[in-house]
Amino acid sequence: MLQPGDQAPEFSLPDADLECINLEQFRGNSHLVLYFYPKDDTPGCTLEALEFTDLQPEFATLDTQVLGISKDSCDSHGAFRDKHGIDVRLLADTEGEVCEAYGVWREKDTRGGKRMGIVRSTFIVDKDGKIRHALYDIKPKGHAARILELVRGL
Repeated sequence: MLQPGDQAPEFSLPDADLECINLEQFRGNSHLVLYFYPKDDTPGCTLEALEFTDLQPEFATLDTQVLGISKDSCDSHGAFRDKHGIDVRLLADTEGEVCEAYGVWREKDTRGGKRMGIVRSTFIVDKDGKIRHALYDIKPKGHAARILELVRGL
């Protein structure tokens, strides 16, 4: 698991509009909130994305970009964004390499069985590319506001 002080793993992923987004483009320019979520258009993931969307202006005043990452496709992200009016950029990690690098792809207990999946997690990365906060296995309700308070403390 990644810890505060670790260098954030590099990534280069397409967003819903097929634009490639990478960690390097934020270095020296803005802080970054990377939140990993299990699946587009599910109740918890929709709630989390909408809460981050509602707080986008406040994150922007703190020089902070918010990116959501899941293993869903770019098309799925686009449909999810458009259906709910989500203003957060959603990145497609269809191969799961970034999920692996950030330690969020894990075995989960579900309905009496075990399967691999994304553990809902958020990382706050500073302008130097260092992880300042690493939160694993979080609950979506109120999470965006909690992250905003942590970003205010940077």
